[in-house]
Amino acid sequence: MRVYVPLTLPGLAEAYKTGELGAGPFVAYAVTPGLREWYVSDDVEELEYAALGRAALASLRLLAAEPEAPRRRVVIAVDVADRAASADPGRGLDPAAPGEVRVEGAVPLGKAASVHIDAEDAQADVTAAAEALPAADGGDEDAQLVVDGAEDHELLWFATQEIANLVGRGD
Repeated sequence: MRVYVPLTLPGLAEAYKTGELGAGPFVAYAVTPGLREWYVSDDVEELEYAALGRAALASLRLLAAEPEAPRRRVVIAVDVADRAASADPGRGLDPAAPGEVRVEGAVPLGKAASVHIDAEDAQADVTAAAEALPAADGGDEDAQLVVDGAEDHELLWFATQEIANLVGRGD
């Protein structure tokens, strides 16, 4: 199963340093029955893109909680065994939960398929979106428009061999 793990650049640097993602159950996003129902599509590529988008929003939430992290959303796509990731059926109706899965244990970074990161020109919109999240969560429609503005920026695709350069540890 391909899962999309939300991170920040410091989180990516830590994964690069340790050679693994997470230490035990952590949240990721995947094509789940709930995501299929929420997105209403049978196109696997569209569903994968939707799962990536859910992970990008989760990365934005991580940025809101880490004010010192560079303001760029980070998502890493990782292949795990089907039994290693599970959706919580109790959260099926939660609007924040489509595609959410729990990955039970640490995943070797070698299982990563790709890394997705905002371009540098997205930083102003991502910064504003992270600051607007609490108000948007409270129902403020103007704040929600600011949060949605970050989604106007496509995440750039990087090969896993580029992680060292992305986290500033390239030779």
